[in-house]
Amino acid sequence: MPTPNPAALDFLLTRQSLPAKTFTLPVPTQDQLLPLLTAAARVPDHGKLEPWRFLVLDRAAMPRLAALAARRAQELGYDAEATGKGRAQFDAGLLAVVVVASPKPSEKIPDIEQTLSAGAVCLGLVNAATAAGWGANWLSGWPSQDRAFVTEGLGLAPHEFVAGIVHIGTAPVTPPDRPRPDLTRIVSWVAV
Repeated sequence: MPTPNPAALDFLLTRQSLPAKTFTLPVPTQDQLLPLLTAAARVPDHGKLEPWRFLVLDRAAMPRLAALAARRAQELGYDAEATGKGRAQFDAGLLAVVVVASPKPSEKIPDIEQTLSAGAVCLGLVNAATAAGWGANWLSGWPSQDRAFVTEGLGLAPHEFVAGIVHIGTAPVTPPDRPRPDLTRIVSWVAV
């Protein structure tokens, strides 16, 4: 018979991401962030490849990235709305962790499993930060998929890509919960 952990299950059943644009100071210190990163790294990782890494963006890095997003938007011919969306998370950012997918050559572990592991790291970080009492939000946006932006702004190698950018800070209020998936529409039971 399994040993339940009702507090953990209740947390997972009620957790929600909070809007990063509402976060305020304080943000986690390095000492407070390290346990969250440790928890986030405890994900399925077939072959123990560690096909991901972390880049911690503090407040001082944000203006440079916002300016780079604006410059790239202009170079790509984006309109004002796309430009604003691209730079907004950096304009408002106080602390963010970029989860970098960094696939490793492997004959046994396909790239898709390594990519899914990096995605699990993102959710693990959101859950760890939320469990520690912080507001957390997993964002991406077009700059995170723009090769020039991630190369110049984040120093990613050609084989790497951004799995997610997790913003962490103090959430002033918890908004009402949003509608959740209707399991009767998305669950199929296979008996044979």
